[in-house]
Amino acid sequence: MHARQGIHGFSHHGLEAGRSKDMGIIVVNRMHRVDQHRSGIPGIEAMTLFSNHAFPRHSHDQFGIGIMTSGAQRSWSVIGQVESEAGDVIMVNPGEMHDGTPVDGVARGWRILYLDPTLVAREIADETIDGELVVRPVARDPQLARHVVRLFALVENPAADRVASEESLLRCLMHVFGRHGVHGPSTASASPPVLKAIRRLDAAPEVPTSLTELAALSGVSRFQLLRGFAREVGTTPHAYLVQRRVRLVRRLLTAGRSPADAAVLAGFADQSHMTRAFVRQFGITPGRYRAAIA
Repeated sequence: MHARQGIHGFSHHGLEAGRSKDMGIIVVNRMHRVDQHRSGIPGIEAMTLFSNHAFPRHSHDQFGIGIMTSGAQRSWSVIGQVESEAGDVIMVNPGEMHDGTPVDGVARGWRILYLDPTLVAREIADETIDGELVVRPVARDPQLARHVVRLFALVENPAADRVASEESLLRCLMHVFGRHGVHGPSTASASPPVLKAIRRLDAAPEVPTSLTELAALSGVSRFQLLRGFAREVGTTPHAYLVQRRVRLVRRLLTAGRSPADAAVLAGFADQSHMTRAFVRQFGITPGRYRAAIA
């Protein structure tokens, strides 16, 4: 596996194969290629991906909106299982648990923009939108797809006209929330014990804890907490804690910290553990991510 630097961003890709089928061993290939593009608009990150990697359940701090460019993907979302294919618009809400598996193990591709929630709130502040801003995970909407493609092109163009960029962003957001918004919160309501554990992990993911401490804080047994957390959140307390630490690392890298410093500040045992968790969740190494957004 190796990495290369592209014109507009940084790419990480690889292909792994087993022994030949003629030798009685089934060949298993792994394709994973990611480009983290330099963004010309503050508050927006752009990424292109082509991979047969299965992403475990996780969440992001930002709104995500992109377009499937090839293949098909099956995902778990807050509204249940969904599938997307080439041409579909894919979206995710801040904090929404989701995963992603290629259909039939065949590599799929997408281009996606991650928008800071404060940027989104500022852009639509003058518009009338009732309740919490929540979007559907998949939309088959050719007009929205064209909006996304145009916005992506402007984001990765450092010389893009500012008025054109602002107009494209606003058109895209208003189309999304006007036609593909849903009522209700982007995350399912948790029971009081689970909510107490979540609040503790959200408040200080870098501070070591234990299942015993979380259970005591929540007022239930360790088994009750583990079972309830997995049922209501969609993952285990430990997996949730790791992803919160990874999201903290991402913020630290954005603020200019080195991967080594970010690993320590986020509570990881060492940089190698952090790097593996970061790649599992975002598909790109911390170093490549930091270089692309610098």
